[in-house]
Amino acid sequence: MNLPRSVADVLSDHVVFEVECIDRMYCNVYVPGLQYAAGLVGYVHHQMGLPIASTAPIAKISDRFSAATHRFARDHDVPWVDFVRGQRKDDVMHEHLGGFTDPEGVVFIGRAQEKTAVFRTEKRCNAQGVSYPWIVKSTGMVNHYYFYCVDQDFGPFFIKFCSYFPYNAKRCINGNHWAQHQAQKAGIGFTPLDNAFATVDDPAGLQDICDRLGPAQINALLDKWLTILPDPFTAADRAAGYRYEISVLQAEFSLTQMLDQPVSGRMFFEQVIRDNLDIGRPDQVSLVFDRHLVRKGPRPTPGRFRTRVITAGVTPSLHVDDKHTTIKQYHKEKRALRTETTINDTRDFDIGKRLVNLPALREIGFKANRRLLGVQRLDHDPISGTATCTPSPTPSPPKPEPASPGCAWVSNAAMPCCPHC
Repeated sequence: MNLPRSVADVLSDHVVFEVECIDRMYCNVYVPGLQYAAGLVGYVHHQMGLPIASTAPIAKISDRFSAATHRFARDHDVPWVDFVRGQRKDDVMHEHLGGFTDPEGVVFIGRAQEKTAVFRTEKRCNAQGVSYPWIVKSTGMVNHYYFYCVDQDFGPFFIKFCSYFPYNAKRCINGNHWAQHQAQKAGIGFTPLDNAFATVDDPAGLQDICDRLGPAQINALLDKWLTILPDPFTAADRAAGYRYEISVLQAEFSLTQMLDQPVSGRMFFEQVIRDNLDIGRPDQVSLVFDRHLVRKGPRPTPGRFRTRVITAGVTPSLHVDDKHTTIKQYHKEKRALRTETTINDTRDFDIGKRLVNLPALREIGFKANRRLLGVQRLDHDPISGTATCTPSPTPSPPKPEPASPGCAWVSNAAMPCCPHC
């Protein structure tokens, strides 16, 4: 058995198979036209038919939604958990998931008080001293309902609803879990490895499956479960255009390269940590993300650029930070080389947050993974490393998004009309 001698040897001769896939995605779920005080005023006037805009009538909707959530748990015999401070929600999910045997359904519902943006009514006075209500945006500690579910296509996921207007939600999915379920349906044999694949009978077929995950599948998941779970908005609201949409809060793009033996991974990280501690410098980051960074002058590129080596036990991981984006590289379960680009703010790349922009984010994330490997290979195999790091065309901007009620479309170069767009 040949032992690898360098990073280039590991990447060229000791990778059994590799899979690129969208990994975890944390998304905003929101109604665009209700993110501002003017949207609430329009909703109260036109949808509720009330002459005076106030948050008081909205409280009835919140009470109705909370009652519907409790009723759903009771009618479907769903366990209810009141989270306590410091409790890890993922641990609670794993505990309940172990006893969940249905192919699809709600595993449990959790409730937690969290700080969030809310609307409040203030009393103001005009020049004549006459008081009138005025709606302002504020923050408050309010109840949030966590629905931890299992879907036949996506596997485990959760969606968290705020119990106060405008009832924004957060949703977390895992693309690798989706790929595992789709591979099983397609008859492709595999052995799971956490949120990855340890073995697979048809790597090319699996990659085709991973490439199919996009906005259509993610939107379909939301539409499906909004018909199952309690919805704070009525059918009349949805007919009037008050529908949930999705934007990307955080997206991880993973490249998993299964290695032939554990020593290959150890050799890789020994050399990477020794030779690439400067990968977080601006000149190196510009190679990884394929863009020009300015560190001096009147308009320097903002953000943090650094390299971190974190050791958990005896397994090191390499972290490269660029603004709000991080690339993490580690020896996954001592069997695979895992490279993950996590985009926490799409504006770092002049791309909008709406889900329609996911293909452009995918291109950036997967290219960043490959280019990091190219920079690491460069020290040991300049020819192939240089080929990986040659400049590539900037991804084409997505087509203009259709306007939503109360939220006009704005180009990516301009300021967004709402914080989720």
